[in-house]
Amino acid sequence: MFKLSPCLITVATALTFNAHATSVKWIQSGWDTNTNSIVNWQQNKAPAVLKKDNTDYRVIKIDTSNPLQTIDGFGGAFNEKGWDAMSGIKAAEREKIIKNLFTEDGLNFTLGRIPIGANDYSMDYYSLDDVPGDYELKHFSMDREHKYLLPYLKSAMKYKPNLHVFASPWTPPAWMKANHFYGCKGSEENAHLIWNEKTQTAYAKYLSKFATAYQDEGIHLEQIHLQNEPAACQDFPSSVWTGPEMRDFLRDYLVPQFEKDNQSASIWLGTINHGDYMAYAEPVLNDPKLKGKIAGVGYQWDGKYAIAETHKRHPDIKLMQTESECGDGKNDISAGLYTFSLIKKYLAGGANSYVYWNMVLDSSGNSTWGWKQNSLISIDRRQGGKPSYNFEYYVLKHFSNLIKPGAQLLSYDLDEDTLIFENPDQSIIIVSANPSFSEKEMTYTLKDQMFKAKLPMMTVNSFVVQ
Repeated sequence: MFKLSPCLITVATALTFNAHATSVKWIQSGWDTNTNSIVNWQQNKAPAVLKKDNTDYRVIKIDTSNPLQTIDGFGGAFNEKGWDAMSGIKAAEREKIIKNLFTEDGLNFTLGRIPIGANDYSMDYYSLDDVPGDYELKHFSMDREHKYLLPYLKSAMKYKPNLHVFASPWTPPAWMKANHFYGCKGSEENAHLIWNEKTQTAYAKYLSKFATAYQDEGIHLEQIHLQNEPAACQDFPSSVWTGPEMRDFLRDYLVPQFEKDNQSASIWLGTINHGDYMAYAEPVLNDPKLKGKIAGVGYQWDGKYAIAETHKRHPDIKLMQTESECGDGKNDISAGLYTFSLIKKYLAGGANSYVYWNMVLDSSGNSTWGWKQNSLISIDRRQGGKPSYNFEYYVLKHFSNLIKPGAQLLSYDLDEDTLIFENPDQSIIIVSANPSFSEKEMTYTLKDQMFKAKLPMMTVNSFVVQ
């Protein structure tokens, strides 16, 4: 039913079909052929809702009677380098950026991801307990969190006090790993947790202690995902796990520790970057002792090839896209259109939510380990901290600003690059892609009414009928 094209040009259409709908609001972002430039979030003259005729070409028939999964929301990642970039600008400008990410006038993000210890966009290697042999975790410390992540989170929570936060480690503390290093130094076989009872017990306590510490800071920490990209061996903070290893650690150590400590945060299998359902989801979700203990599965990168199979086999378990692919720092229109294709792939595959990676970076896009990546907003340190809102910001806005938590994905009967949602208020959100470099006329019908739109090339368009 849902298929992707290699190049995607998108339209997001929000409609309330009813007998008295007479006008449509049209907001457009993307390539403007009149100026040969990118123009974002501009209001255009809109077409009308009409009585359905006999049109039979590119007609998408909307059916609200058999909804698919519920959409929990959209969000982004809080990383140290993002807060570092914002720390060098005026407080008023920083406040404006946060509002544009978390208020209803902006992206209206409801989800936030944080690392447990260092990740590739931390300022350097670290964990929350870097004292070798501290199995009792007497030296566990939140001091580092008060410098970057907590100020970043709390600035967002001023506008989104019920922000849903989830966390994952990129690596255990170095002294808990066989290679005694934060990254994948030496052989991949040693870039993992030391596999003995003493270390596994300490690591489970470490993750539980993190959950408690963040809850004590007033952060609504909702989920813990066991490992970021367990199939990746990187110079930046990373740790390798197999699916059976994750199953055994979850079953024998982490789940019992969270239950003992009465943690409110749920445990997820994530964030999986492997494209084979059998490699990670199968051994964990089919273990009888873990039944009802794993709240969901988080997928990213190659995980996009496993999500549909997971949804097919376990239709009742929550699925999340946990990290949008990060690009190369160019922040161009092609990157935004590719991000749309990822949103389409994951939501059509069964995901309940979609989470972007770096919300804010400086204009270099550089990680601490030298990998340039994209962000929704770029801050130019050379121009006194001038922010630029990249095209991907507006691609996300056409989703996150219009599709409300609790919306349901709808099916349709035509093979087109389209997603359709029904919001809790019963408005219909249609997101269509135009993979060509010429305008594309589409027709959407619901019962006896229809809406026709010529989708411009390389644009995202929102049509709202109230």
